[in-house]
Amino acid sequence: MIEVYAFLAMFTVQILLMSVLHPALLIKYCRAKLAAIPAERDLPVDAGVIGNLSPERFLTLYRALNTGIAVLGVLLLVLMYSEVRPLDWDKMTAFYFLLQASPLLLLTVIGLRYLMVYRSSMLEGKRKAVLQRRGLFDYTSPFAVFVAVAIYFLFVAYMLYIAQNPKVGINDSLIGIGAVTLVYALSVFQVYKMLYGKKLNPLETHAGHVHMIGLAVKSAVYGCIVCVVFLSLIFTLEAWDLHSWKPFAVSAFLVTSGLICLTAFAMPPRKPEVDGSGSSSEVPS
Repeated sequence: MIEVYAFLAMFTVQILLMSVLHPALLIKYCRAKLAAIPAERDLPVDAGVIGNLSPERFLTLYRALNTGIAVLGVLLLVLMYSEVRPLDWDKMTAFYFLLQASPLLLLTVIGLRYLMVYRSSMLEGKRKAVLQRRGLFDYTSPFAVFVAVAIYFLFVAYMLYIAQNPKVGINDSLIGIGAVTLVYALSVFQVYKMLYGKKLNPLETHAGHVHMIGLAVKSAVYGCIVCVVFLSLIFTLEAWDLHSWKPFAVSAFLVTSGLICLTAFAMPPRKPEVDGSGSSSEVPS
């Protein structure tokens, strides 16, 4: 019975974190970004972004949407406790997380649309670009990277070992190894694009761009670690026939992932060392 109460407590945290605290922080962050845009760069009235909806009104809509999802989560919590079998709670928890993430996906898509409009309506002229060498360890600690790499090889070894358990088998173990390898590959690609790719927001300051790189790098590194720990736990519960703890494990994984994102937003990036390669030059906008 303790696993039931543990899940209900963790699912409550998931509702509050992903549908209340997380949207509030993102709205605050987006408003700070909007406030930093010069007045002469304001969007044209006929920009055509989601029916000429202003960024501020869209953020209000985003908050209302997340509030509705939070209320739905409370109703789902009551429903699961009273009607749904505990073995199905993990599936409903994952489905609800996808619902929680849908406004964030919408925010990302609309944000990219706004950036495209800003880019196309930029005034003629020149702007300064800071040329500074960027490295992985400027944005996250070497220890975190070492842990992420080491835990991958430990996970592979553990999967090969646990494959001997008939409740897991070699096929499931190979699927787990493949899933983690894919997560790591996508994370490496994300980090590379952020470190060396083109800046998406033409109006973003150097400090703001550095913060966004730090956010992406930290999320990728710590996300890999959490993914390995979660899958290791799931396979262990499967091998030991502790299926009743799966809903708690799923919700705990989702909550931890949300906390990583929040922490990355709150923590400033590691300050890159100034060397001879850092300079400023004027380039056309």
